[in-house]
Amino acid sequence: MNIGAAARASDLPTKTVRYYADIGLVEPSGRRENGYRDYDEREVQKLRFVHRARTFGFSIEECRELLALYEDRDRASADVKAIALERLHVIERKMAELQSLKDELTRLADACSGDDRPDCPILHGLSTGLLDKP
Repeated sequence: MNIGAAARASDLPTKTVRYYADIGLVEPSGRRENGYRDYDEREVQKLRFVHRARTFGFSIEECRELLALYEDRDRASADVKAIALERLHVIERKMAELQSLKDELTRLADACSGDDRPDCPILHGLSTGLLDKP
């Protein structure tokens, strides 16, 4: 199938499929007589794989490593699990950071009266990092 069909089948933009081919992550199965990239179902499956991995936040290099493990029938599942657990730890750290930001922004918003006065604890908190206690 052509690159457009492969992109639709993998739910990726054509530009992304082309980029993945250019960096050697998921290469087309060949080229047509007109020079256009040609993808078969195996490459489309790899594109779906990478798309899903990227959704989890895996980097391009991590995707490259995961694809290598995916294609290696002699792989140890422990290797795959180690990569997944590291990604999970990164996600957990990000979630904790986001929760902290949410809590702080909630405190800033709660401290603001939201009236016509010019003083604003939100702006003060953003500029100083400190919340003035009312």
